[in-house]
Order: sequence, then structure tokens, then C-alpha cells
Amino acid sequence: MTTETFSLKGRTILMSGGSRGIGLAIAKRAAADGANIVFLAKTVQAHDKLEGTVYTARAEMEEAGGKALPVVGDVRNDDDVARAVAEAVETFGGIDIVINNASAIDLSKTPDLSMKKYDLMLDINARGSFLMAKTALPHLMKSDHAHILTMSPPLNLDPKWAGMHVGYTMSKYAMSLVTLGLAEELKEHGIGVNSLWPATLIDTAAIRAMPHGDLLASKGRSIEIVGDAAHAILTSDPRELTGKFLVDEEILTLKGEEDLGRYATTPGNTDLIPDIFL
Repeated sequence: MTTETFSLKGRTILMSGGSRGIGLAIAKRAAADGANIVFLAKTVQAHDKLEGTVYTARAEMEEAGGKALPVVGDVRNDDDVARAVAEAVETFGGIDIVINNASAIDLSKTPDLSMKKYDLMLDINARGSFLMAKTALPHLMKSDHAHILTMSPPLNLDPKWAGMHVGYTMSKYAMSLVTLGLAEELKEHGIGVNSLWPATLIDTAAIRAMPHGDLLASKGRSIEIVGDAAHAILTSDPRELTGKFLVDEEILTLKGEEDLGRYATTPGNTDLIPDIFL
């Protein structure tokens, strides 16, 4: 597996979500290279507890050094995804990279999980990831540096994870099956298809909004580690790096990063909380 680094300057990325959190961190790291970011997101007005809209995200991406095009829409909607793809191609001439970042989460046990929430998770996480990749595929085929990166965990079939939250686990593993299947299907076309997952909790506004959120965040890492890990993947040769379920700290260590401690939310803290599914 190669980790030789190239620049994303001039490359066009199509992302689901991206108004805040991990998606925004990935987009800003790519923007620092001079990438074009087209992101399909719904947040036009800031949430009461979660800062960030498509407009503030665009400003941050452009300030980082890239070009940004927000497309207001829903990854569950076929027409919205088709519109995002069309606008990316019309504005920037093609699509090099698809990032399946948007995801819904509900960790309820089965008796407490409403079918509305279940459908939401499957529609956004599983169907949305497949739809984004499928719709952009004709344009990825034309790129000489095509990647599909999905924010989903390794396919760990330890029954523990299904037993903890079967609905959510099904939705995230379905995203990972998109990676597994498309990597095999598209390898002859030179398209790199991989998944990325954090080794620890990541300090996001969503984590801090949870009960005891500040304490949880203090035992995690900054969003920059995921942004840097995604950059390491997306700048690798897609013909060599494909079909992998990558963990942020592992890909960065492989690339030569020696100071993972710099990503700790609390400087010097090594008592970090592992993320789920690992």
C-alpha cells in the first residue's frame, strides 16, 4: 500500500454533508491544497446546539485556500444528488473524488428504536452512500486520480457491536459494504475505494452536546486527525490503495506521522476513549 503524497490542487471533491465537524475538517484540509469542494448539505440555518451552515462552511473552505460550492439538498433525494453532481461538473469540469460523509446516528436498543429513525439511518447512511457513488461514477471514470472515501468502520463481525445497537450497526456496516463491493467492482478502472474510521472519540459539537459531552470530548482527539488521515488516503495512488478499511492513526503512522499526541484534545492525555466498532 502506497502513501506517497501528491497535492489535491485543482481536484474536485463531491461530499455529502460538510457543514460542520469531521466533514468540514476533511474539506478544509483538501482546500488547503487548493481543491474544489462541492458539498451537498441541508443546514441553511444554524442548529440551536450545533454551529455551522452551508454558508459558514463555504467561507471556511475558501479561507483555507480552496474553492467551495454548497448545494442545498438531501442525500436521500435522487434529484438532489443528481443536481449536486451536475453542478460539480458544470462548475469545475468533472469529479475526481466522492466522500460519503453524511450519516445519521441513533444508538437505541431495538425496543426503543422507532422505525422512522431506523429508516432515516438506512436511507442516509446506506442508500445515500451508494447513491452518491453511483451517480458520480460516470465522471469518476474520466478522472486520472479517482477515489471514493466512505466514513464507515471496518466490518467487525464480533456480535458485540450488533448487540449494542443493531439498527445503527446495520446502517454503518451497509456503508462499509459499499466500500467492499465497489472496490472489487471498480478495481479494473483504477478507482480507489476505501473507508476511514477514527480510533478514538473525536471532539465535535455533536459529542459535546451529549450528556457529559465535555468530559467525553476531553478524552478524545481533534477533528484535524481525521482531516489529515483523509488527505493521506486521497493523495495516495488509487490503483494501489483500494478496498481498505483504514483507521486514522494507522494510516498516519504508516505515512510517517510520529506525534499523534498533538491531536489529543487535552494536551498530554493518553487516556483516550476508543471509538466503537474497533
